[in-house]
Amino acid sequence: MNIRQNIRQKRRQLPLAERINAQHAIYQRIIQHQGIKLAKNIAIFLSFDGEVETKPIIEYLWQQNKSVYLPVIHPFVSTHLLFLKYTPQTSLIKNKFNILQPALNVLNVLPYQKLDIIFTPLVAFDERGYRMGMGGGFYDRMLANYQNQQILPIGLAFACQKVSHIDNQPWDIKLPEIIYA
Repeated sequence: MNIRQNIRQKRRQLPLAERINAQHAIYQRIIQHQGIKLAKNIAIFLSFDGEVETKPIIEYLWQQNKSVYLPVIHPFVSTHLLFLKYTPQTSLIKNKFNILQPALNVLNVLPYQKLDIIFTPLVAFDERGYRMGMGGGFYDRMLANYQNQQILPIGLAFACQKVSHIDNQPWDIKLPEIIYA
């Protein structure tokens, strides 16, 4: 079994009490995070396949009057993401990976360069901040020049997703911060 399959299985099999405790610790770090307090436009993902549950984070961001954006696979460039505004009224559809995303409406698109924070999904990560995603390279392509855009990418994970070393490639983007418990 490869590392991606192994970590996804560990994440899915995390005992409920452990999952709840870890998510609570992660939520507390988000609430106390200075960068999040100052941010206006925040991208986040809808949880899938045992990931940290993001619905409570989204609810908190809405309560703090933050604009929340979800990733959508670009309709013409299928290797890229668009970010669409997400509100409680937004209708969701399943994409080609069976992940919920907003129905495409160009009026709700925000160029990713205007995001302050991008919560980034990951399968595994190491101490250096390298992440392993699902293998599509969507976030690595988008974040290639994030330092020039004043964007703060933040990974969200459970401690069981931490590995000793990710064999990173030159195009892999190192995250400056990963919130995990």
